[in-house]
Amino acid sequence: MKALEGVRVLDLTRALAGPFCTLMLGDYGADVIKIELPGSGDDTRTWGPPFIGDESAYFLSINRNKRSLTLNFREPKAVEVFLKLAKDADVIVENFTPGVMHRLGIDYGTVKEVNPGIIFCSISGFGQTGPYQARPAYDQIMQGISGLMSITGEPAGEPEKIGIAVTDIGAGMWAAFSVLAALRHRYETGDGQYIDIAMLDAQVAWLTYQAGYYFANNAPPQRLGKAHPTLVPYQGFMGSDGKYFNVAVGSERLWERFCQGVGREDLKDNPEYATNGDRVRNRGTIVPLLQEFFLKRPSVDWVADLQAVSVPAGPINDLADVFSDPQVLHREMFLEMPHPTLGSIKQTGLPLKFSVTPGGLDRHPPLLGEHNDEILAELGYSEDEIRQMGEGSVI
Repeated sequence: MKALEGVRVLDLTRALAGPFCTLMLGDYGADVIKIELPGSGDDTRTWGPPFIGDESAYFLSINRNKRSLTLNFREPKAVEVFLKLAKDADVIVENFTPGVMHRLGIDYGTVKEVNPGIIFCSISGFGQTGPYQARPAYDQIMQGISGLMSITGEPAGEPEKIGIAVTDIGAGMWAAFSVLAALRHRYETGDGQYIDIAMLDAQVAWLTYQAGYYFANNAPPQRLGKAHPTLVPYQGFMGSDGKYFNVAVGSERLWERFCQGVGREDLKDNPEYATNGDRVRNRGTIVPLLQEFFLKRPSVDWVADLQAVSVPAGPINDLADVFSDPQVLHREMFLEMPHPTLGSIKQTGLPLKFSVTPGGLDRHPPLLGEHNDEILAELGYSEDEIRQMGEGSVI
């Protein structure tokens, strides 16, 4: 068995935050029913290029291990079908703008009447309360308003966006965690509950030590590019081959090994660089000095020398490097799975390695409405009733 086998999740989400949450649940055994609008479905089905065949690469990356059911909630029959599904479901995840679920007649209060034990998780940009609750939100906006972009980028450069949608993904991860916590509570008490996840809250919580620096100094932290605000050297450098590599000297013991590994014992004995505090205060001299020195040899040689003395160091890979890396391959973080129209598709692997209840890639990202007949038949609808729903624009 998988860890979440027997848990049924109704997935009313699209884009990234919600689908990433339900991806996590589906990967470890939950029966995720992805409910989409007939004819168009999840917005990301059309996000591209790139496309693989007729399928969006974006959509394929976050929607495996789900079944697709199309429902048009403008039709009362669709609401009936949803509430029939909800009666025996364990979890509902949605990421509509606050208020939409109530207007559709499928909000938490309505669902709770038919299923008091339901765990109902809403994901939105700013949450269900507060002065910003009705504002639209995408990751680009949230990276800015959360302060993340203010601490990302080169010191003299502009604020920069992280290369993946971290506020979406972070909110999805917090949502998955909250669902598991709520399932545990229901196991003990029998009680369901409502969960309110905001992308802004999720990213503010991730500020961690940068927020701590602000609390300590009452001054906003500044951008440091590839460097760390309180550790030196702890950043990327370029070798003679034009490629970058990272060094992470997180203790004085590692500083001694670093000086040994790169053949600069003189730096260890220099009072200006003796302790991390000294190196942070003299960042403006030690970092340029090291960068000039590192231009004498290729990055791969420096990484090898540092790793030989157990100093954390590694290349700054592009994705071609990542998905050919022997460690990534050994950990099965690059997989393929069959697909009904594309033959097979490539996927990132499962990061959580359970010894007894491992997850798996069991269902391809679904075609739009692929499981309509299957799911409706499970609810007890006859073939004739399902055909009428299709003709009546319900599904």
